[in-house]
Amino acid sequence: MLVSMNIAVIVFVLLGLTTIYAGWKSVPQGQEWTVERWGRFTRLLKPGFNVVIPYIDHIGKKVIVMEQVLDIEPQEVISADNATVETDAVCFFQIIDTVKASYEVNNLAKAMQDLVTTNIRAVLGSMELDSILSKRDVINSQLLSKVDVATSPWGVKVTRIEIRDISPPQDLVDAMANQMKAERNKRAEILRAEGEREADIKTAQGAKEAEILRAEGKKQAAILEAEARERQAQAEAKATYMVSEAIAKGDINAVNYFIAQKYVDALGKLASSENSKVVLMPLEASDIIGSLAGIKELIDSAKTKSKPEPEPD
Repeated sequence: MLVSMNIAVIVFVLLGLTTIYAGWKSVPQGQEWTVERWGRFTRLLKPGFNVVIPYIDHIGKKVIVMEQVLDIEPQEVISADNATVETDAVCFFQIIDTVKASYEVNNLAKAMQDLVTTNIRAVLGSMELDSILSKRDVINSQLLSKVDVATSPWGVKVTRIEIRDISPPQDLVDAMANQMKAERNKRAEILRAEGEREADIKTAQGAKEAEILRAEGKKQAAILEAEARERQAQAEAKATYMVSEAIAKGDINAVNYFIAQKYVDALGKLASSENSKVVLMPLEASDIIGSLAGIKELIDSAKTKSKPEPEPD
């Protein structure tokens, strides 16, 4: 009898401990648990210590509410210009409504996997290959907007969808490489032609400026030469005037001046001739000297007349 009572006490103690343990629930941080009673959702358990009715309430779904990463399986996509490419993507999402994520969709991960895959085919299939390879930001933005709207009834917020890789076939890769090479060669030829054109322009401008400077130099030389001839003509006119006055007054030295001038000019032309090697001068040196002496006397008399007369004391 005593043994039976001890066994019953032990059973009741174990049953009480089990009941207390079944009614205490500790939810980890970053998770939310649903509580079901007789198969129907009743309430939500937040992170921390929670109490439920043992044997009546039980845990339905344990949902992670932290941001999660969904790896999208690689797939082949046909572009608008019939080019086949292989894509690899990743999706970042977060459950913001645990109840909807638990009871509005079955197998949330597979549903999102299929949804993202379908939208990748739809978005890339409407674009040409060049746009697919060069506009990844546009593709990511379109995928994010479409998938986020579609998963909103499931209590899911899609934060990012990134295309990790787009791999066209090898023949397309080779064709694009040849195209890029041709474009680089084209740009190089254009730059070389532009450089040669600039060089020709600079050369022509230099020649033009040189011609302008040369013409300006000739013009300045002509002006200076004209001024020199003008001064010479003025000097000759003045000398002629002085000699004419002297002749009018009966001065024989003036006549000698004209004779000596013409004589000296003739000798200068004769001496400067390229064909003349030997010059014979059948003349008297005393005649030239006399003419030169007459010139000196004429000049001295002109200077004497030009001097002012001294004032009387």
